[in-house]
Amino acid sequence: MTKTTINYREKIEHSHVYDVAKKTPLEFQASLSARIDNRVLLKREDMQPVFSFKIRGAYNKMASLPADVLKRGVIAASAGNHAQGVAMSAKKLGCRAVIVMPTTTPAIKINAVRSYGAEIVLFGDSYSDSYVKALELEKTEHLTFVHPYDDPDVIAGQGTIALEILEKNPQPIEAIFCCVGGGGLLAGVAAYVKALRPEIKVIGVEAKDAEAMTESLKKGERVMLDQVGLFADGAAVKQVGEHTFALAQQYVDEMIVVDNDAICAAIKDVFEDTRSILEPAGALAVAGLKAYAKRENLHGKTLIGIASGANMNFDRLRFVAERAEIGEKREAVLAVTIPEKPGAFKAFCNLLGNRNITEFNYRYADAKVAHIFVGVAIADPAESAKLVADLQAQGLPALDLTDNEVAKLHLRHLVGGHAPQAEHEVVFRFEFPEKPGALMKFLETMGHDWNISLFHYRNHGADFGRVLVGMQVPPSDSAEFNTFLDNLGYPHWDETQNPAYKLFLG
Repeated sequence: MTKTTINYREKIEHSHVYDVAKKTPLEFQASLSARIDNRVLLKREDMQPVFSFKIRGAYNKMASLPADVLKRGVIAASAGNHAQGVAMSAKKLGCRAVIVMPTTTPAIKINAVRSYGAEIVLFGDSYSDSYVKALELEKTEHLTFVHPYDDPDVIAGQGTIALEILEKNPQPIEAIFCCVGGGGLLAGVAAYVKALRPEIKVIGVEAKDAEAMTESLKKGERVMLDQVGLFADGAAVKQVGEHTFALAQQYVDEMIVVDNDAICAAIKDVFEDTRSILEPAGALAVAGLKAYAKRENLHGKTLIGIASGANMNFDRLRFVAERAEIGEKREAVLAVTIPEKPGAFKAFCNLLGNRNITEFNYRYADAKVAHIFVGVAIADPAESAKLVADLQAQGLPALDLTDNEVAKLHLRHLVGGHAPQAEHEVVFRFEFPEKPGALMKFLETMGHDWNISLFHYRNHGADFGRVLVGMQVPPSDSAEFNTFLDNLGYPHWDETQNPAYKLFLG
């Protein structure tokens, strides 16, 4: 293990960050603390002017450059947050800035960098690709490269976060959790914390498909990942830095790896306490904090997570909302097989009881059995297992798909198809009240042996549920069917002649 000879405590305490950065709050998270029975504090780096901690390291590096070097300009490679830090710092210092960004960078980050007057070059699929291009431009344009993490001045700038944490909370701290991409934040925080309060654990958190630091520490040398996942794009780095790796070896207690569902759940946790929305990389620390508290069975401890960024691509909110409940183990996704006969669907719904249904997909397949894809709100994973057991005890084969990626990502949107055997099918779109019992009222009001041949519902967070229902209603029953619709009292629209239905389902 190579030990650094740099006095990071001194560098951090003399960093030039507060010309542009601000001392962010260390906030108590009431809801999350109560739920996991520990005192959770959040270091709100998402409240920086560029909505990320990266402004600290970028400005500290640039402010330390000689005047003649700064005048020629700087260049950086970044997935977004470091880019904004460099761009804002360049505007403050009055110098040219060129930023090389991966082509996968969210538009919100590209536009934010442009707003500070920086020149943008889009190149490659990841930070590593952009990094190589930036080194080329550094030479041809005679610029100075500002590394996003592997530079002592950048590391020291990020380390000022630890200085503020210890100033704000002199009481005992069990652990501080940091997101990890290239390792600059983790290295700076760990170096400072271990210099002043070595009893505090410093724990890095990585996304499951971007585990460069975790793997490097395991092997005792920096590894190069073949590819990285881009959901937590702010931490999508194939190889950690030399300086950051050496500091992690020396000072970091452990690494924790979390999956995308856990990240989504952490985003929701922070939103419920702060009404702020972190980006995926920004929520890594909270996801790791929760996993650590559960693994160690901690109670009454002070745990601090660094909310590192909030440059969320708005389009990702759809995915986050869908996966957050699964990540928190508050939704079970099941496949259930029921007999294809009148009344079976109603019997199945009775077995679900008053549980909140988050999604319901069913399409008539054959005359014997029907396969239902259903999402159910649960209090804990044990409830999911009990529900599966209860269904199977009633002769309804059930499969828990909660951890099945194909089911969660694709099958839930593909359940369906043509059903030529569904004779006399009529299709209606309904608005159900979003409350327990709405589906049972529908089934009980129907009071007839019309077979339900199609049923689709997803919870959209509105005050009513949008439901598509297919029923086999012979023409001779049309008057009785109209009476049923009138008695039901739910807004409804006849979609039997809808061209989309005819093309894909009819």
